[in-house]
Amino acid sequence: MPKITTRTYDSQTFQTLSECGLSPVLARIYAARGIAHASQLETELANLIPFDQLKNINEMATILADAIAASKRILIVADYDSDGATACAVALRILRKFGAIVDYLVPNRFEFGYGLTPEIVQLAHATKQPEVLITVDNGIASVDGAAEAKRLGMEVLITDHHLPGDTLPDATAIINPNQPGCPFPSKKITPTPAIFLLGNGQPG
Repeated sequence: MPKITTRTYDSQTFQTLSECGLSPVLARIYAARGIAHASQLETELANLIPFDQLKNINEMATILADAIAASKRILIVADYDSDGATACAVALRILRKFGAIVDYLVPNRFEFGYGLTPEIVQLAHATKQPEVLITVDNGIASVDGAAEAKRLGMEVLITDHHLPGDTLPDATAIINPNQPGCPFPSKKITPTPAIFLLGNGQPG
């Protein structure tokens, strides 16, 4: 039987959110999750944190633009959950609009393990023959997988938001708000590599 835990919340924050027009249920949920002002719930693009605060973003945008210009084969290796699937779909559609030769692969965890494992790299090499391999929602802990991809001659670009281990993968570029030295204030975002191109102008 699942255990239901009641979250505590600040009553003043609840009151503030309720006065902004939120229903009592939503006000309590948001207050329990650290939302203090209704402005934090606004979804306009102008309210987003500037993406150029992500460490290595300009380097990865340049690598992607150069890969597209050189007609290199790009492969996205995605996680199968909601944020991984969304990041994969967004990256695939936008990169194709930029003219990229791009495909995707969603590993079966029961067969290949989680993330960019050596086994999934070998499968990618055998079936897709990518020159550039991009992870979405995985890869920050894939030290062995990145090494295998490098051994097989692939450039590895990692976009992830999970916590890194003591050793980072030997990738060409890593975008992860949780990596050491990244000033991006939101640590939950799942970066999508194609967005970097949109923000930095057309490739080439």
